[in-house]
Amino acid sequence: MWNYTDKVKEHFFNPKNAGVLDGANAVGEVGSITCGDALKLMLNVNPTTEVIEDARFQTFGCGSAIASSSALTEMIIGKTVDEALKLTNRDIAEYLGGLPPEKMHCSVMGAEALRAAISAYKGEAWDDDHEEGELVCKCFGVDAAMVERAVTVNGLTTLEEVTHYTKAGGSCQTCHEKIEDVLEAVLARTGALKPAAKPAAGMVGLDAIKPLQANGTVSAPAAKLTNVQRMQAIMMAIEELRLQIRQDGGDVELVDIDGKDIYVRLSGACSGCSQSSGTMMGLQMKLVEKLGEFVRVKPASLLPAGM
Repeated sequence: MWNYTDKVKEHFFNPKNAGVLDGANAVGEVGSITCGDALKLMLNVNPTTEVIEDARFQTFGCGSAIASSSALTEMIIGKTVDEALKLTNRDIAEYLGGLPPEKMHCSVMGAEALRAAISAYKGEAWDDDHEEGELVCKCFGVDAAMVERAVTVNGLTTLEEVTHYTKAGGSCQTCHEKIEDVLEAVLARTGALKPAAKPAAGMVGLDAIKPLQANGTVSAPAAKLTNVQRMQAIMMAIEELRLQIRQDGGDVELVDIDGKDIYVRLSGACSGCSQSSGTMMGLQMKLVEKLGEFVRVKPASLLPAGM
């Protein structure tokens, strides 16, 4: 169960400025319903003063997506387009009192929709059309420019963080290497990015996923596993999931382990199933939890030749 603030709940149960804005002269659309999240942001900008006089949104997604969109409209009404452009996804999250790390992508979606709408108003190209930035994650339509912005604004340093903030790499996982390339390029260009300001406990930052003790302090990290312990933990996690998969007529087997890459083969009803990517992600999450480190679960078909 996600830990939501009262302000998130308020904007979810009583969203502000939801619906169609007739006569909007700035519209930005991001995401896709087929990917699970989509947002259409409509603005009425005064052409003389360039003040955003009204804003409406239509969104398809979870409660955090609705709350983030609602909060965004409240934040930008009354601002000039240039003032609005200075807002980041962190501003949206902080306005809401924080978001769980796994839901930060909702605030990023809001910031991206705002950039798209203002670009449309100014008649400028927006890099989400993938002309400026290479499409990195096809599953969620995330390009390199969006990853770069998320990394820079939020001080991200790992692939797991990028997935939380953009959803990139959260499905088939074949784009993980591209995401890591973009991440490494940004870190190399900027030097070691300073971590973002420490958020409230349990909110916004990825420190929220560290285990908390009863007194609210963060538990000490688990001792590093030996290679044998690590392999046993991987096999145990797969066997636990295997029992569930077999009940549905499928099966999963461990094929190989190459560092952080764990290759498995799905068979039976799971072979070619439309939900196979979800099965792979579920296994990956279980392994991350058991191992205390980020690993990638990949289909055996992606195993490099000769291994």
